[in-house]
Amino acid sequence: MMAFFQQYGGQLLLKIWQHIYISGISLALGAIVAVPLGILLTRLKKGAGIIIGFASVLQTVPAMALLALMIPVFGIGIKPAIVALFIYSLLPILRNTYLGMMNVNDTIKDAAKGMGMTNFQSMMKVELPMAAPVIMSGIRLSATYVIAWAALASYIGAGGLGDFIFNGLNLYQSDLIFGGSIPVIMLALITDYLLGRVEALVTPRTESE
Repeated sequence: MMAFFQQYGGQLLLKIWQHIYISGISLALGAIVAVPLGILLTRLKKGAGIIIGFASVLQTVPAMALLALMIPVFGIGIKPAIVALFIYSLLPILRNTYLGMMNVNDTIKDAAKGMGMTNFQSMMKVELPMAAPVIMSGIRLSATYVIAWAALASYIGAGGLGDFIFNGLNLYQSDLIFGGSIPVIMLALITDYLLGRVEALVTPRTESE
């Protein structure tokens, strides 16, 4: 283990940073697009099934195929990887945002209207806070997916921990495989834990709690 760090320590830190960078931007873009879109779909219910269905179809495209499809448009490197991972991040966040908003108790919505809130005020001050734990659950799920799939971005020259994994497979070097795989697993677990803490913070508390 020490020999591995002595030989690859500098590269490992770089690859971890590349992995975090690719995953973080992809997930952030997914949340920025999917959360507002999911909220909008609760107001445009006729189109909700079509859009969520389309996102579901995109989710079924194999990761390697989607990465390959990005190359003619964006070339190789980080940009096509971010676009592909962004697409993969959309469905869990979009679906959970829509379901979270739709499952807010009608009595609570009626109470908000009775207090004189506009539709927008009710959405922002009542429905969105109530749906926040479900939305965060979708973001946590997407984060895990994105961190795992970011390893495949190595195939299109995006870097990241996938470089270690696939170099190890090609060269039959188990230290490289473990050196890439273990940090990916740790990143996924740490990210899930941190987002779980955020989910707990945004969960509305009752008076008894």
